[in-house]
Amino acid sequence: MDASQYKDYVLVMLFVKYISDRYSGVTYAPITIPEGASFKDMAALKGRPAIGDDVNKKIIGPIADANKLSGMPDFNDVTRLGSGKEMVDRLSNLIAIFENPALDFSKNRADGDDILGDAYEYLMRHFATESGKSKGQFYTPAEVSRIMAKIIGISNAKTSASTTVYDPTCGSGSLLLKVGDEAGTSITLYGQEKDSATSGLARMNMILHDNPTAEIKQGNTLANPLFFNESGGLKTFDYVVANPPFSDKRWGNGVDAVGDVHGRFKGFGIPPAKNGDYAFLLHIIRSLKSKGKGACILPHGVLFRGNAEAKIRRNIMRKGFIKGIIGLPANLFYGTGIPACIIVIDKENAHNRKGIFMIDAGKGFIKDGNKNPGGG
Repeated sequence: MDASQYKDYVLVMLFVKYISDRYSGVTYAPITIPEGASFKDMAALKGRPAIGDDVNKKIIGPIADANKLSGMPDFNDVTRLGSGKEMVDRLSNLIAIFENPALDFSKNRADGDDILGDAYEYLMRHFATESGKSKGQFYTPAEVSRIMAKIIGISNAKTSASTTVYDPTCGSGSLLLKVGDEAGTSITLYGQEKDSATSGLARMNMILHDNPTAEIKQGNTLANPLFFNESGGLKTFDYVVANPPFSDKRWGNGVDAVGDVHGRFKGFGIPPAKNGDYAFLLHIIRSLKSKGKGACILPHGVLFRGNAEAKIRRNIMRKGFIKGIIGLPANLFYGTGIPACIIVIDKENAHNRKGIFMIDAGKGFIKDGNKNPGGG
């Protein structure tokens, strides 16, 4: 099985084990474990002829329904897991691995370290590397996430539960979580992800990192944004971070760019049909409050491409929304060697901004195999 497929089974198994250890029998737990749907109940299914169907119907289904989880893998998929005895053995062996007493997550925090969250993140990174086709879809390298979390200034700001952070292309949620870690207090996280399975991973990731109240929604952000304010307009946030798909050629599917009811392109221009980089950037700008701050990873081409993009770039700069640009090394992201940059957005006092702070961090990296994860 391809790494991008078996990650679903391993990560969901890890999730079920974790919530069972941490929250079974706990009153007012942040996640619901229905009667008969704990890991112990799953372990009791080992060796049964209908184990795949039973795991789906008795464990995964009830947990997903009770906690609004989507995109859960099919544990009865004969094309992936084999049929008959092959499936029974494979699933029984997988469950047995998680029965190891060393994997007791009932007290998983050691001196404030999120051991399980870190293990989960390690697996995400490993799967992104192994699958080769992820294009960073479900994982932003931790080094980049940390930099983005720091440069938006949330660690130095006064924050509270009412402070909002949004990622319109949140993948597995690793970038959102890093921003949450940087804040001095507990804050409110929002994310939207197009891929159903990946949005399910993000929801699980939030719970694993003790952010069970984070709102993760599944859908195409450009065609169908899902966060709105009381009057029905696009919801705006204190902070927005994103690592959208690079140069998305199908960004316009389902988007009425000319008559966009959310006003994302008004006053800036419409991005080219075959390149969605500025569509995401304009969505981010529109999603920020009047003093909001954001950071977005985009390919280097956004800095110099001409025609429609040159016009949009000029209009954004005239409004003073871009505070800084950081050039990143090539080979930083899983699945692509394209050099990228971080666009730093700050709406506060934008009309008084006279210039853009630019940093070339393209050489400041430490090699790690064929990746350049960054240095000091």
